[in-house]
This record gives sequence, structure tokens and C-alpha cells, in this order.
Amino acid sequence: MDQKLAQLSVLNQKDKGAAYLSLLSSIFSAQGNANIAHDVHALVDHLINQDAGIIAGRQVLTELINGLTSTTISNTELRKAIVEDVLSVVQLRATSYEEQVNLLKFELADILEHDEDWSGAARVLRGINLEASQRCTNLSDEEKLRVYIRIVRLLLEEEDSVQAETYHNRATSLIHSTSDRKTLLAYKLCQARISDYARKFLEAASRYHELSFIGEIDENERTYMLSAAVTCAVLAPAGPNRSRILSSLCRDERTAQLPTYSVLTKMFLDHILRPIEIKEFEKTLKPHQLAQIALSANDRLSSTLEDGDLVEGASTRTGPTTVLDRAVMEHNVLASSRIYNNISFGGLGALLDLTPGAAETMARKMIEQGRLKGHINQVDKLIWFEAAREEDDAQGKAGGLGDVNQDTEDTGSLFTKRWDRQIRMTAAHVSSAVLNIHFYRLTSNRG
Repeated sequence: MDQKLAQLSVLNQKDKGAAYLSLLSSIFSAQGNANIAHDVHALVDHLINQDAGIIAGRQVLTELINGLTSTTISNTELRKAIVEDVLSVVQLRATSYEEQVNLLKFELADILEHDEDWSGAARVLRGINLEASQRCTNLSDEEKLRVYIRIVRLLLEEEDSVQAETYHNRATSLIHSTSDRKTLLAYKLCQARISDYARKFLEAASRYHELSFIGEIDENERTYMLSAAVTCAVLAPAGPNRSRILSSLCRDERTAQLPTYSVLTKMFLDHILRPIEIKEFEKTLKPHQLAQIALSANDRLSSTLEDGDLVEGASTRTGPTTVLDRAVMEHNVLASSRIYNNISFGGLGALLDLTPGAAETMARKMIEQGRLKGHINQVDKLIWFEAAREEDDAQGKAGGLGDVNQDTEDTGSLFTKRWDRQIRMTAAHVSSAVLNIHFYRLTSNRG
């Protein structure tokens, strides 16, 4: 090989291109060439470092890439080794061969993705400067969009949601450039998965459920998306918005075939969930859905046991530890409001396996956020629940239209209105009693 290259180096510049291409063709055409990796390396090193000419170099590298992307080399590991070796050599003069470098990176990413090396494939694609490279002057916005979506998908396979969201934002700025159905569906799936990883479970559930109806998607994939929608709905914060999602999923006949259907229906019907049911559901969750959550300093302080709470068998837990833990506890608080008119801090704590202070903290937050109707009497250590109004049920459980107003309710005004109502009722009774006495006196005098 070295002798052949030495002979070609003395040729005229205009003849070098054809001569190098002929040599490359002979390397690929040799059956069972055990030295193919060495021969390719020698040829590329000569082109790059022996000043064979940029034009000839680009022609030969382009043809080499075409040969590597075809079935010329069936051994995937060998093809991967050649691509990596060529990249390492050409990288020294990347500015002169930028288009060829990027083509090699796309080929290497394909090989790594085929081998399920998701992080490696994503790393290679991220190394391509899609915003400023010479090659990208020939790339349309739609092609750049596909690359960004591909990077997002690979990063999500490795559960790197932070980097995935960065490239998803770049894809969002280009999504207007395509009308291709397949690309749009891939983008929407990435949206749902990023919402899932970011713990925006209401958004994720809605997007997964929408995708599960699309006929172009494989049936198994649609079943997976429906199951993901149920999981995200269960993990979502308890309240009217989640009730709407649960209602939509319960009306979907396909959910009855899912292993999580029992938890879904209990959530929708506001039944209290038991630990054994939660353990079974927990087995279906992914690692990011079992993430640990930390309590704020104020919550830890307000959730500590007081002297009056020190009873045998009382829980010492000061708050939920995981996303699932919190979702189930909030659901059970909401379910309790359907069963009881009021409940003590200790009673709610026993139900949730929390200290009384932690149970009161959880109920207080839900009331503040408009997800629970009620008020708290801290003197008597009671939580009073208010019956849901018909319009709330229509919006929440029946899946009615319109947004649910979740403004924080002024708890002080409730006491004022109740006091005013009691005064009016007392005054009415007094007035009625006075009239009855007056009427009695009149009839007695006539008698």
C-alpha cells in the first residue's frame, strides 16, 4: 500500500483524483481483505497529511463514506472501527473537510444507535454544529429539526431529561418548518416524555392519551402510551384537573385491559387506596417516577411530633418521600373529604401514616392551592371539609368543559358569611316568636 501511494504522489494534480478513487475501489473490491482497515487508514492519512490536494481529498473521502454506508463491509464492528479511525485522522483538518466530517459522524451515530449505545450516538450527533457548519448551509430547517428530535429521543433513552429539554427547545423553534406526519408525531412523543420526566404529570397524561388514539402508530406503541397516560394521571396532583384526566381515561374502554385499571378506577371514584395496592402499582413505575422528594425546612418544622401526639403506634413520618407517595397521600386526603364532614389532625395522620402536623400541612397546602374545599380549625385541631358543588363535579368528575378556577380561597370570609347567616336566622326566629306572642295576646283579649 505504501508503495502504491508513493507512485500516486508523483502524478499531476489533475490525475491524482481518478488515481486515488481507483485505489479506493480496489481496496473495497478485494474479497476477504483482512487488511482493509490498515489500507483505508494509510490512504486517508496520505490524503490528509501528504498534501494530496483538497479537491482530490474531498472526492476520495466522499466515495469512502458512500462505501462505508453501503453493505460493502458487513461486519459492524469493523465498519465502526474504520469510521472512528478515519474521523480521528480527518479531524486534524476538519475546517477543510467539514462536510465529510459531518457525514462520518452521521454514519457513526447510525452504527452506535444500532448497537443501542444511546449516549454515544447522542454525543456524536451533538458534536455536529448544525447552526454554523458549511454542510448545514445545504440542510433545510426540516432536516435540522429531524436531527434535533433524534438527539432528544436518544437522550431520553438514557434518561438525560435536562439535556433532552435543551434540544427539544431547539426543535420547537423549527417545528413550523415541517408538515411531515411522522416528524410531527415524533416531536409530540418527545413532548410527552419530557413532561413525564419533568414531573408535569397532568400535561404528560394528556399528551400520551392523545397519541394513543393515532392510527399511524403501531398498536403495541399505542398500548404503551395509554398505559403511560394512566401512570402519569395517577401520579398527578390530586384536584379537579386530575379528575378530568381520570374521567377521560375511565371512559376509554381500552384501559380495562391494563394491569393498572384497578388503581385508576379507585382514583376516579375517590376510594381510599391501600398499601398493598400501591406496592403493586409501584412495580410498574420507571426510576424517574420513583424520585425522592425533599421537604422544606418549614414543612419539617411544622410536621414534628408535639407532646400531645406521643401515643403508642403513632407514625413518626413527617412527609411523603417519593412522587408516588405524595400522589397517594393527596388522593387519600381528597377521598376523606368525600367520606367525612371533618377529621382530626391525628385521625388524618393515622390514615396517611404521617404525624398529625404533617397531615395538617398537606391538607393546608391543598386548600391553599384550591385542590381541596375546606378550612382548618387549629384550636380544635380539626379539618372541616366542604361538600363539592354541582358545578365542581361537572367540571372535575364528569369531564365538563371550561377551566377550573383554582384561586386561593379567603378562609376568613367563610367564617364571616357563616356568622352573618346565623345572625339572620336568629333574628328571623326572634321576629317569628314576637309575632306569635302578639297574636296570642290579641286573641286572649277578645276572648
